[in-house]
Amino acid sequence: MARAKQLRSLKTRERLLGSAREFVSDVGFEELRIEDLVSTVGVAKGTFFAHFKDKDSLMDILIAERINALLDDMETVHNFDSVEHVVASIMPLLMFISSERYVFDIFLRLSGALAVEEIGKIAETIYRYDCILIDRLKSGPFRQDISAELLSEGIQAFSVSSIALSLCALHSEQNLENRLVIQLNAWMCPS
Repeated sequence: MARAKQLRSLKTRERLLGSAREFVSDVGFEELRIEDLVSTVGVAKGTFFAHFKDKDSLMDILIAERINALLDDMETVHNFDSVEHVVASIMPLLMFISSERYVFDIFLRLSGALAVEEIGKIAETIYRYDCILIDRLKSGPFRQDISAELLSEGIQAFSVSSIALSLCALHSEQNLENRLVIQLNAWMCPS
């Protein structure tokens, strides 16, 4: 009996996740409403909260799934040979993160950057992203006075800054990619 209950619970969780993926595909991350989700799945709101602490914990899973798919593609890239190669390789990820202000907000809050106590799925993707960058930077034509780890941290910091500026009406005159190329050239290849 306990096993059947556990199986039913797992199926309910997967139905919630599947419907949430469909909602996000149709209306975006921010517009997903828990009320609509539970109504579609045919469960009580309390059932949702039995599986997820809140909407953010659901978003942690859904956003991390998308990031991991983009990181799968990034892993096929060979060592970076220029700043432009770095930027071209990370742009799909950055375009997703900046696709909605809500996604960017959740990404920042759950990335671990804001000292969140729990390490969630998004934070795990940041670690994976860092490992990929470090590996691809080790033999590039970039400054040698600092480690690949520090180069990776700089790329991530400038990426977040560039996204934030691209979402700001006061700084929207320059696109994300161009801004990032300029910043990373100054950081990674100083004259």
